[in-house]
Amino acid sequence: MLSERMRQLGPGLITGAADDDPSGIATYSQAGAQFGYGLLWTVVFTFPLMVGIQLVSARLGCLTGRGLAANIKRVFPRPLLYAVVALLLAANLINVAADVAAMGAGLKLLLGGSAHVYSLTFGCLCLLLQVFLPYRTYVRYLKWLTLALLSYVAVAFTVQVPWSQVLGSSLWPGLSLDSGTLTMIVAVLGTTISPYLFFWQAAEEMEDSRQLVRLDANRQLEPQSENAVRGHLRRIKWDTCVGMGFSNLIAFFIILSTAATLHAAGITDIQTSAQAAEALRPAGGEFTFLLFSMGIIGTGLLAVPVLAGSAAYAVAEALDWRNGLDRKLHEAKSFYGIIALATLGGVALDFTSADPIRELLWSAMINGVIAVPIMAVMMLLGGRRDVLGQFVIDRKLRRLGWFATCAMALAVVAMLVSLWF
Repeated sequence: MLSERMRQLGPGLITGAADDDPSGIATYSQAGAQFGYGLLWTVVFTFPLMVGIQLVSARLGCLTGRGLAANIKRVFPRPLLYAVVALLLAANLINVAADVAAMGAGLKLLLGGSAHVYSLTFGCLCLLLQVFLPYRTYVRYLKWLTLALLSYVAVAFTVQVPWSQVLGSSLWPGLSLDSGTLTMIVAVLGTTISPYLFFWQAAEEMEDSRQLVRLDANRQLEPQSENAVRGHLRRIKWDTCVGMGFSNLIAFFIILSTAATLHAAGITDIQTSAQAAEALRPAGGEFTFLLFSMGIIGTGLLAVPVLAGSAAYAVAEALDWRNGLDRKLHEAKSFYGIIALATLGGVALDFTSADPIRELLWSAMINGVIAVPIMAVMMLLGGRRDVLGQFVIDRKLRRLGWFATCAMALAVVAMLVSLWF
């Protein structure tokens, strides 16, 4: 039974793990270093929100046999679609740059040498794996890479942790909502709920539907029995709950570990994931430093393909190009061209004078702004019978999804107000 459940894990697990990319690690590290255990409640709060909105995107991909951009194109005006896709591509490009730079810096901490050379090597490796590995093999490797995130759980058990204080901070906010605290809460929320995750999970559920059922000439799913469809939906729910739970568990332990080491040692200003790893060396010991650094590299190898792939699916669907990681290079040249552009374009940014901290800021801002309309569009699509037929989202999921959308909207408003004033 357990082995069968483990085999059902796929798009949801990979999507959740990719959410804890090096730029996300930097945000969670800053939260722990600056506020100690005070922001642990944020990752508990965001868990049901992530589950709700990712379930909607997964359902759209699985039951329609189309990615998110293709579903938006069916119902909404083209200018809205093109604007969303353009912003997604820009945000992902900047995010790839930040993640590749963090991977290069992380390996430099371990081995010395040139961070730029390492960044270029990691970027090329991610690109080659996406282009030349068969889809099933590629996904299997991504699932194994999620284990790299367990290093952050291990870190927490190499240091002294006041678990009673951790429990209290996890269940109840214990900080005043001044501008600095509010900005960090918005950053955590924006890092946790990102648009590229919606596009990726919908696309991967679409890919899996190609493997499980046949599509007709218009790329619509051929009729299936109601029991078969409900079986797919149960698998999606299990996969998504585990994936988002895993994602938030890792975020929880990153905040906890940096709070127990850096904050306790008076180190409160951390701007990058590599900086957090370096600061952990004197505060938490050599083994803690090693675990944290290896986690940066492993999560980067997982997240960069997801960022590049989600952008490629969105662009290809918007422009009616053939797409899919299950296709050979000669079958979808434009699709793989976007993957190359997003990956190598991100690497190229690391060889310019661009400030990596500013890159993360702009990426977070763009992601936060475009997440709200995308989430609203997804919720509208999920309630349409001409899109999902009898399997439209139920009242419970509809309420959860709209609550997540409203929470994200409030976060964006708070971010814009804080930037304005």
